[in-house]
Amino acid sequence: MADHPTIDVGRANDDRIALVRLDAPDRNNVLDMETILAFTEAITAADRTEDIQGTVVSATGETFCAGADLNYLKDLSFEEGIRFMTAYFEALDILRDTGKPVVAGVQGICAAGGNELASACDLIVAEKSARFTQPEVGVGATAAGGGVQLLPLIVGEKRAKDLLLTGRMLDAEEAQAFGLINRVVPKGDAESRAIDLVEAIIDTKSPQAYRTIKAILKPWTNVGLRGQEMARELTAHIWDSEEFRERAAAFLADEDFESRPFDGVRPPARSEK
Repeated sequence: MADHPTIDVGRANDDRIALVRLDAPDRNNVLDMETILAFTEAITAADRTEDIQGTVVSATGETFCAGADLNYLKDLSFEEGIRFMTAYFEALDILRDTGKPVVAGVQGICAAGGNELASACDLIVAEKSARFTQPEVGVGATAAGGGVQLLPLIVGEKRAKDLLLTGRMLDAEEAQAFGLINRVVPKGDAESRAIDLVEAIIDTKSPQAYRTIKAILKPWTNVGLRGQEMARELTAHIWDSEEFRERAAAFLADEDFESRPFDGVRPPARSEK
């Protein structure tokens, strides 16, 4: 657990806009249960508070979010993994469900669970130096906290496979060309430009129309998340596996991974019995 709060909650200069910042820059703003629960509390409060009209999700430091904390995940039991995934999916659902605009302002690395969190926001504004990746396949995890489900809907199946099965990293311009993000802005401007975008929406757009459009769009992402409970169970099993713990430990120690065989799924041929 962190020694200090991992989420900073405040208001923009325009106090109609909530600022919810990931605030553990010394740990690359990684996600653990404490962070997820604090984040969920903050975005729920923004949804419930009448004078807040929109939310910007951003981060302090050089990294937006490096994903879930491997030091935390590798020690989870199966049941603890289930609870973590349940809490994480709840946070994503609030971002997708609130009738108020939610814009992510991204700088630096936006990886794994961080990319899933940003993708659940309505819009993403990213600095030119930002980098986006779903690298879970390299450490033996699944990206099933939303990446596997949402990326095919956002960028298309082949591009999603390219990101998920190779773990490769996109720069901001390529991420925009993929359709993963909406705006590319100069370094240091992500949060302020995200605030400007939310401000423009609440100043000029119809709240009931915005909420209705967002509600009608949500079933598209619900299609991808229909197997949410199965994804939760399978991910918790993966985290509780020898292979994941082995690869997570190697990654954290900056050591080479031990290669493992890739097995097929078909039963042996009758001639092999």
